[in-house]
Amino acid sequence: MLLRSWRWGGVLGVRLPIPAPFRGAGGSSAGRPVDLAYDVTDGRDTETPLICLHGLFGSKSNFYSIAKALSQRTGRMVVTVDTRNHGDSEHSPVMTYEAMSLDLQNLLGKLQLPKCILIGHSMGGKIAMTTALLRPELIERLVVVDVTPSQTSSHSPFPKFITAMRAVTVDNDLARSAARSQVEQQLQPYIEDIRIRQFLLTNLVERDGQYVWRVNLEAVANHMDYIMTFPKFNTSYTAPTVFLGGGNSPYISSKDYPEIKRLFPNSVIQHVPGTGHWVHAEKPHDFINAICAFLGTS
Repeated sequence: MLLRSWRWGGVLGVRLPIPAPFRGAGGSSAGRPVDLAYDVTDGRDTETPLICLHGLFGSKSNFYSIAKALSQRTGRMVVTVDTRNHGDSEHSPVMTYEAMSLDLQNLLGKLQLPKCILIGHSMGGKIAMTTALLRPELIERLVVVDVTPSQTSSHSPFPKFITAMRAVTVDNDLARSAARSQVEQQLQPYIEDIRIRQFLLTNLVERDGQYVWRVNLEAVANHMDYIMTFPKFNTSYTAPTVFLGGGNSPYISSKDYPEIKRLFPNSVIQHVPGTGHWVHAEKPHDFINAICAFLGTS
């Protein structure tokens, strides 16, 4: 269900102004925001809503079951978002974290949300951290999933994903299921894990009689080095924050702790045993329990 109006505390909330373009932490302009696609799971209007941001090559559908469960457990409204160049959101040649944060700030203004709790996975976690550091008054709490405010692991598989997806050719006269099967076979030499292949295949769509990737591969490829880093900040976000890593994932390690504590001094670091990078997909029940505990919800 798409939300057309939001009532805060039983009265129509004050509309937040759409933020003007700002200079990012590194001095680069974020430009104008793009419109983001989103879905809403309703909750009580007296509770601060949750906003879920997916990772690279993902979409709002990654959080579909998580959003329903969190809404049921916490009573909060949950908004799942497609970031720019992903899912049903607009494409843009610019893909900096400052720009993607501005998109989110723009969405909060449209939804008339004076505050929210951000949950961001991987790239979405970096967008969430950027927003919290730039606009802390908008973010009540922060959940960062399997990523840190530093260089992403040099062992990241994401560049390989782009190579694999660019190499794909598909017969446009095939039925969707057959097209997916054909593409999966071509991805297999690059990507051994069938779960990751199926995850990437969620980006295969049919448009105007042709099968295409809905993720903007060109923009992602052009910004991959930047996406793997994090903007420099000399400020901090002091509200409660949890870094939730995968127990088997290398993305949150002890070498990251000093920078985490510098930027997020009121943070805790936890790991979900038996999970890799996609914590919420691998052990959704444990993931939901961890978030509910952080929110003080049984």
